[in-house]
Order: sequence, then C-alpha cells, then structure tokens
Amino acid sequence: MLTRPLPEGMEEYMVHRVMQRVDVVLDQRLREAIATVVQEQTRSVLPRLREEIESVVRHAVYEAVADELASGAPTATKG
Repeated sequence: MLTRPLPEGMEEYMVHRVMQRVDVVLDQRLREAIATVVQEQTRSVLPRLREEIESVVRHAVYEAVADELASGAPTATKG
C-alpha cells in the first residue's frame, strides 16, 4: 500500500481537530462519571446525615426547654 505525503499543515490540522473531539468527549464523560459518584456518595451519606441532624435538633430543643424551665418564667394559662 502506497501512502502519499499529507499536504503541508494537514497533519497539524488533523491533530488539532482530533484533540478538540477528544476534549469534548472527555468533558462529557467525566461530568457524567463525577455526577454518578457524587450521587452514590450522597445516597450513602444521607442516612447518617439525617441521624446527626435529628440528634442536633433534639438536643437543641431539650436544652431550650430546660433553660426555659430553669429560668422560672411564669407559664401562660388558658382562660
């Protein structure tokens, strides 16, 4: 098989075009891969995060109620 030499500048042009295409494909596939990993990690962390938030809120409410009761503030009565 005989190969003819490429016209001047054609090799550089082809390399440039191929690199542009690779860049677009890599960008898209990396975004998809990263999104998948982030989604998986979020799902795995979510139950623990919910537990922590619930605990923090519960303790904050307990402390607020205890502080209010300790302050000796009069209680409101319904009439």
